Amino acid sequence: MVKLLSRIHNKKILKHDQAMMKLPFLSTEKLAIGIDIGSHSVKICELKLTDKTYSVINLGSILLPEGAVEDGSLHNPEAVGTAISELLKNLQIKHKKVAISISGYSVIVKKIHLAIMEEKQLEEFISSEAEQYIPFDIDDVYLDFQELKTNTGDSDATDILLVAAKKEIVDEYLNMLRGLGLQPVVVDVDAFVLENIYESNYPLHGTVALVDIGATNMHINIISDGTSITAKDIVMGSRQLTEQIAETFDITTEEAEALKIGQTPAEDKQEQIARIFNSICSQWVSEIKKTIDLYHSNKTNKRLDKLALSGGGSKVAGLIEFLHNETNVPVEIFNPFIKMLKNPKQIDPDYLNNIGPEMTIAAGLALRTSVI
Repeated sequence: MVKLLSRIHNKKILKHDQAMMKLPFLSTEKLAIGIDIGSHSVKICELKLTDKTYSVINLGSILLPEGAVEDGSLHNPEAVGTAISELLKNLQIKHKKVAISISGYSVIVKKIHLAIMEEKQLEEFISSEAEQYIPFDIDDVYLDFQELKTNTGDSDATDILLVAAKKEIVDEYLNMLRGLGLQPVVVDVDAFVLENIYESNYPLHGTVALVDIGATNMHINIISDGTSITAKDIVMGSRQLTEQIAETFDITTEEAEALKIGQTPAEDKQEQIARIFNSICSQWVSEIKKTIDLYHSNKTNKRLDKLALSGGGSKVAGLIEFLHNETNVPVEIFNPFIKMLKNPKQIDPDYLNNIGPEMTIAAGLALRTSVI
């Protein structure tokens, strides 16, 4: 599993050693509560691990006030904190150790090619030379890296995945959570959380593009045989559709949302909605295709086997067919709970299937151990 940012946060934010990086998953381990803080809502997921099998224990979501979170930055931490507290109370979750992830302009993910080094030597090199690879002042970011072990027998170099996250943004989240009496034990990156939850449910062979469409951000991560090849955050999402539909028909955002996902029949609005969808979804598809083209430019010998869609935007009526027609790649909805145990007496199966695509990030975070 990808564990980027856990190393650096263990050392510099949570101020403890690398125990979390070394401990294997044990049935006695308590997992962290996964909290996905998006621009539209907060999603929380609680899992349990027994004999290497995950069980869904608890999950739910709550809407955020407009503008409380924008492009991964907390604009109204008090409102976000209130929403988290309310949702934890409603779900009757008392466990205090939580895992979160970040995305947006404050996070830079870059793949670099370096000579093979021992981990300590590599860490020293990254600390001293990272500034040439990122657009931020080195003193303003938390750094982490992961060796991808891509070297072959005749090569003495390998690929390194470098991540830089702005301290100011990360600390805002940590301070907000600690102010609620919670203990953040993992800060990760959305694209890699998505990869972890996918790999816990689906085979690792082949090449798949994971596309998570949130309200204002789209995360794309192309993984090939278990290795991340290309990861991008793009500032666009399903809120574009909602706002355009609401403005066009002079209706509320709630009514526009119901039209967007096909919950309310379009009827005489069908033609105009189709034009809105074609315009905005074409922008999404264009960005997805650019990422696929970038992948093919680096991995020309490996075809893309499928696209796995998640996030609230994946529910847009007709998107699967549109994306398949434009990319000529099989498209499916990503179910993060497909291999997990569920108790239908505790969680309604229809509710779980419906909310599943929106819970991918929260579920991925909930995989993480709370040991620190």
